[in-house]
Amino acid sequence: MSYYRYHLFFCTNQREDGGRCCQDHGASAMRDYAKQRCKQLGIHEPGNVRINNAGCLNRCAEGPVIVVYPEETWYTYVDRDDIDEIIDEHLLNGRVVERLRM
Repeated sequence: MSYYRYHLFFCTNQREDGGRCCQDHGASAMRDYAKQRCKQLGIHEPGNVRINNAGCLNRCAEGPVIVVYPEETWYTYVDRDDIDEIIDEHLLNGRVVERLRM
């Protein structure tokens, strides 16, 4: 059994060569937002949800990237509304958000 019910990794990579990367889409700010929202909901804790940053996940061309374990569900997002939908649907209700799935 996993230590966390869900473990999210936000790619926060910044490419030095100017190539496309998740940080171009405010990935660190989105990760911080997701973590704060989960703390407000009382789900960012051992046994439930953990949110971390990750280096390059090698899918930068597909937009900003989040991967949710243990299911290995890959998401992209545009704004806070998308992050809220992932939290509300996937983390709180166990339903994959198909429209954001990569």
